[in-house]
Formats: sequence, C-alpha cells, structure tokens
Amino acid sequence: MRILRHLDSTGKTAYAALQPDGRALAIEGCIFSEHTVTDREADIVKPLAPLKPRAILCIGLNYRFHAEESGAAIPENPVLFMKLPGSVQNPGDPILIPTHLKSDRVDYECELAVVIGKTAKNVSREEALDHVLGYTCANDVSARDWQKSGGGGQWCRGKTFDTFCPLGPVLVTRDEIPNPNALAIKTVLNGETVQNWNTNDMIFDVPTLIAFLSGSTTLEAGTVILTGTPHGVGMARKPPLWMKDGDTVTVEIEGIGTLTNPVHNE
Repeated sequence: MRILRHLDSTGKTAYAALQPDGRALAIEGCIFSEHTVTDREADIVKPLAPLKPRAILCIGLNYRFHAEESGAAIPENPVLFMKLPGSVQNPGDPILIPTHLKSDRVDYECELAVVIGKTAKNVSREEALDHVLGYTCANDVSARDWQKSGGGGQWCRGKTFDTFCPLGPVLVTRDEIPNPNALAIKTVLNGETVQNWNTNDMIFDVPTLIAFLSGSTTLEAGTVILTGTPHGVGMARKPPLWMKDGDTVTVEIEGIGTLTNPVHNE
C-alpha cells in the first residue's frame, strides 16, 4: 500500500491510500495499529511528510563508494548520528539555508528511509524486517561547515537544522518492497543527476541496521532510520557543489517515488 499523509480542507491531518487507478481513499484509524481503507475519496489539500517521527536515527558512511570518495575507511560498525524530529520537512516545502548560524556549504544526500512499525528491541537480523511498516525517500541535508569544523567533532549540529530532513512523498508498506537493498536511488539538482546508484551498495544492509540499532535499545513505532547516501555528494566534487537559494532538489527511489523541494535562504 502507498500511504499519503495530508491536510484536508478543515486543516486536519489525515491519511489516504493511493490506488492504481489514481484515486486516493481515506484511511480510518492509526497506520501503526488498527486501520481501515474506506471507499471514501480522501479530501487532500496539501501533502505532508509521511509521519511525525518519534526519533530519527541516521547512518553515515554506509555506501562503499561514498566512503571511498570521503577518504574514510570502511567502518566496523554502523556510524550513528541523529536528527531532531523538528528537522522534518514536507514534500514541496523549502529547504532553508541557515543564515542565523550561517552556512554556505549545504549539501544534498539521497537516502532510503525505513519507518519502524512496531516496537523493536534486541531483534535478530532475520526478524528485523518484521518490525518495518514501510519505506520512504529522505534527503539528509547537511551543512558541511558545521558538520566538519563547527561541531566539535560531532555531526549533529550540521545535520539537524530546521528543514534538513525532507521525507516523502509517500510511505510504501514493506509488502511492496520485499528487498530494500535492491533499489535504484538518485538525486537530481536543478535538472542534473548528481547521484545515481543502488541500495545494494550499502555496507550494512537494512536488516543489519535494524538489528544493530535495536541492540539494548528500544526502537518505538514511528522511529525513522536514514540508511546512508551513495557517492556523488556535493562535498566530494571538484569544485564542490553546494545547494543555494533558488535551487530545486529531487530525491528519487525506485518503487517509492520522487521527493522534490525548493531551496531558499532562511
């Protein structure tokens, strides 16, 4: 099922199930527990990010070629950092270049996002996907100046400014994506393809990430895992390619769709 979170004409947040014939049917109930797809057409005014995450766990250096272009060794364990839930941005709404804590090195990163559907703790790799509700596109927007030199060696400051985690356009349930590590993934910046790879290049695949992140740690329903980005990021280009006011950036993942955001100054 392809689930769209949206605002309706009364200003309320609702969910709809997108149909192959183009219709969008209203969903009643909670998508993380009991819910029903009705036969009522959804009242869609504005698409929203597929959920308001309980937590956003992010993995760095998880594609082999990206680790190589970054000059980094292949990690022994997944490299974990976090974004604040408040960094989430809707499809079509702007990514804001920070001007208060100024950055002129804001980068794109296409990523497959995993949405946990039921509580996971100490799950095995074999059981990991049973805890997944579905998948969506993410852009792990990164202020490289704050990530590399302004954060005291920690990545979070450069990764979690407002709007730095666009998600969408829909959540695709796991039954429609039996293997999350066999998907084409790319970024298009101002009409130019700048990243174009496949999730099969992940160093730690999705089941391994869930098993690792749930180790001695409770992952609640609504937790989002960003699984890393392939090579082609702006930081690694010669000369570097930074996003700027007036740009448009799109993340596209096979079987999920396209997530497009304009870029504006804060």
